[in-house]
Amino acid sequence: MTGRATFDPLSSPFADRRVIDLSEGIAGGYCTKLLADAGAEVIKVESGTGDFLRHRNHGRDDAGDSPLFRLLAASKSSVLVDPQLPTDVEFVRSLIAAADVVVWSSDSALAKVEALHPETIRAGFPATSVVAISPFGLHGPWAHRAATDLTIQAWAGGLGQRGNPGQPPVAVGGEVDAWSAGTYAASAALATLLGDDPFGALIDVSILETSATTHALHPVTYRSMAGKPFQSVPYVNIPGIERTKDGLVGFMIITGQQWQDFCVLVERFDWLEDESLMYLTKRNARADEVHAGIEAWCAARTTDEIVELASTLRIPVAPIGNGRTVTTIEHFSAINAFVRSADGTFVQPSRSFRIDGDSAYEPGPAPRLGQHTEQVRAAETTPRTTGDAEPHAPSLPFEGLRVADLTQFWAGPSMSHFLGMLGAEVIHLESTRRPDQIRNNSVRALTEADWWEWSPMYQGLNTNKLDVTLDISNARGRELALKLFAQCDVLVENFSPRVLDNLDLTFEDLHEVNPRLIVVRMPGFGLSGPWRDFTGYAQTLEQASGMAWLTGHPDSPPIVPNGLCDPLSGAHAVVGLIEALVRRRTTGLGGLVEAPMILTALNLAAEQVAEYTAHGHLLRRTGNKSSVIAPQNLYLAADEEDGTRRRWVAIAVSDDAQWTSLCRVLDRPDWLEDARFHTAGGRCAHQPELDEAIAAWCAVRASDDIVGTLWESDVPVAKVLMPHELDDIPQLDARRFWQDLDHPLVGRIKVGGHPAAMSNVPLPLHRSPAPVLGQHNEQVLCGLLGISEAEFAALEDGGLVGTIPAGATIQW
Repeated sequence: MTGRATFDPLSSPFADRRVIDLSEGIAGGYCTKLLADAGAEVIKVESGTGDFLRHRNHGRDDAGDSPLFRLLAASKSSVLVDPQLPTDVEFVRSLIAAADVVVWSSDSALAKVEALHPETIRAGFPATSVVAISPFGLHGPWAHRAATDLTIQAWAGGLGQRGNPGQPPVAVGGEVDAWSAGTYAASAALATLLGDDPFGALIDVSILETSATTHALHPVTYRSMAGKPFQSVPYVNIPGIERTKDGLVGFMIITGQQWQDFCVLVERFDWLEDESLMYLTKRNARADEVHAGIEAWCAARTTDEIVELASTLRIPVAPIGNGRTVTTIEHFSAINAFVRSADGTFVQPSRSFRIDGDSAYEPGPAPRLGQHTEQVRAAETTPRTTGDAEPHAPSLPFEGLRVADLTQFWAGPSMSHFLGMLGAEVIHLESTRRPDQIRNNSVRALTEADWWEWSPMYQGLNTNKLDVTLDISNARGRELALKLFAQCDVLVENFSPRVLDNLDLTFEDLHEVNPRLIVVRMPGFGLSGPWRDFTGYAQTLEQASGMAWLTGHPDSPPIVPNGLCDPLSGAHAVVGLIEALVRRRTTGLGGLVEAPMILTALNLAAEQVAEYTAHGHLLRRTGNKSSVIAPQNLYLAADEEDGTRRRWVAIAVSDDAQWTSLCRVLDRPDWLEDARFHTAGGRCAHQPELDEAIAAWCAVRASDDIVGTLWESDVPVAKVLMPHELDDIPQLDARRFWQDLDHPLVGRIKVGGHPAAMSNVPLPLHRSPAPVLGQHNEQVLCGLLGISEAEFAALEDGGLVGTIPAGATIQW
């Protein structure tokens, strides 16, 4: 098709695959963008005036396609059909018959066509994978309920946990859950294309489950283990994003050592002696006092000065990026983080990963509406299946794949966790000297037995894995590790770049031992560039990329989203790994997949840089409002919680039909007659007036009454929950998102699933609980590597392997 870029077979491993895109909006658009970037032919089927993103111009008088649409639609073709015509519907089904993947979203105009419903397609074309993206999934009591980005975040708990004292809690800006859903959808779709036999799957992506997976670090698992919530009120990071002499700077302090170093940085040596300030929750209790000291120090210095000083002390720090500034940051230029669009009118992020150091990326042009209709109609298509018989069910997508998992914390383990859920044998490699540091976030005190096994985050991220402790800083330990890597297909790690270098485990070393090994590296800022060795967490990358810039209230500094970049970096790394696995079939060789977390963050914030470079329009924080739809906000309901805190509700109106319904529920016929409110732009311009009336209506009603009344009228609404309350959502129970596991030391715990439910991956996803430290030492070292029992005993005596951490300390 003429909409596609020119692809090289090695850099485009899916060039022989066809995708039919029936979706509209960000989630489906980003999913199919990732597939197009992998080389697949993507035919976008549109109707009427096309994908609503074509018209997303943020109030400008601009008739052209929006930069966001052009970014997401790059390298695709566009076919225009009339869904009211049976012949056009049959034409679309003929395209599906020859497709490998179909992507559908519930917000598309085509979603109303029964013949194009995901389950109808799946029944007729069993060799085709069908990706269905919807707010709550295809089944369950909430399956057909109305929702928006704001109400999804409210239900999922992420919104409730985030906010400044004295202000309403605040959602993450930039419609991040739609980008997240697209990422998970693409990684799952590509997983179904790994096998040689054409066997499709129904991939049912719930945006609610996406939000539940990414906005908080296993809060339901925490409650099931601790018997109490991790967090019951909103909080902000202290230090967080601070005003400087010339702008904004962001910090993320995780460990006790980082807090001590920060005290030295801001010259508050008195804080060093105050043990209560070592913990984030305690600093929040003294927020005014502590923040005043930080604010005064930062205000006297420039952002560049602070970044230089803090990075010298290895304190996670970053300037706050936005659509105007990110392209000027030296590090991003050095790693080729941005490219020009095909038409040269705007700048967009490059791909989120590189294979064998190749950072070249040239997106193809975005299609005009219906540009390829005649060409596609005239082309002959060969059905992949008649649909007469169901092919045999395959094994799990990653069955037979052996993965050496050197990851820690959240980002890397999220990737290997997905591989394990889908059948890979994942061997989590720790050491007693340096266990996975997420174990330190324990609900038990250091004085209690087995405290290192009582980390909810570790339990939630490491099911289905084996665990081996081996000190690879020791010569014999390194020798055994290399022997293990020689028998693996994949090695994945997310340390800072210097760690493997210091251990003499460069890609060249690993490739020499095992030429077929695929090494996936997930450093924060990449393997090169001036920020290569910067210490950074997800929050640091969210600050630098622009994700934080859109989060918060307009009259306050931005607020850090707090971690979404971690699991989403893992999902993007899965896409890179799958491409490398397909390439290996051609070359017989492994490769290096570099998946820096910063490239994930920049892609999730892509609209900002596209808008600014195309139109000079800087997207800004709007709190819980929106620049494109209205009314949208949080409102206090009449009910109280524990007699101390009232419940917020989120209400949003995304189209004219919902606006009409809201007016009728609130008994405001005057609003329907008022010309100021006839368009979304007009409602946005007069939102304060609407807010006042909606707030008064909510203030005398209980949150359950508000939700029930508005949902029955198809108006998006939600109670603002805290993360641990996800356990009480009936939709998640109906979809079997939660699973109870029996752990040998911890007992019965509850863990979450994956937001892309795959029909070819049977439940339960979690076949075994997270392993205890060193649980599989003998199985792997003796059984797989073949060392003798006597040598194994000697390794234990020498401390090279073990089951008890040596000197681990609580750091969170």
